[in-house]
Amino acid sequence: MGNGIQDLKILLQQMEPQLNPGHYVFVHLAEGAEIPNIPYLASFREPEGLTLVITQAQADELGFSYAFVASWITLQVHSALEAVGLTAAVAEALSRHQISCNVIAAYYHDHLFVPLKQAKLALRVLQNLSAEAGMD
Repeated sequence: MGNGIQDLKILLQQMEPQLNPGHYVFVHLAEGAEIPNIPYLASFREPEGLTLVITQAQADELGFSYAFVASWITLQVHSALEAVGLTAAVAEALSRHQISCNVIAAYYHDHLFVPLKQAKLALRVLQNLSAEAGMD
């Protein structure tokens, strides 16, 4: 699949946002804590400990606390890791509608975690952003 697309206009035109099923949360494990043997969606190690992105059901079952319940939107376009402007364009479009967004850039796609109650609006905003990029 190569290294991905770098051109912002093409990225926006082809992003094809997809709302994934489920409810997701970010949980924190202190440094040295035992990592649960569960299939987590993402992880990131910081000086304060380990962040896991897991389903809300997993967090509830394991007794983890969380403050943010999110929906997960995947941008289907294969964005290059060195592409400039995609995250900014997406965040700016969502911010115009007061939608917060936590982005995880993986090798092939960008993944957006938006408030659960705003997921459908976020999807429409992203679809409109893509359509507008196609009109230029």
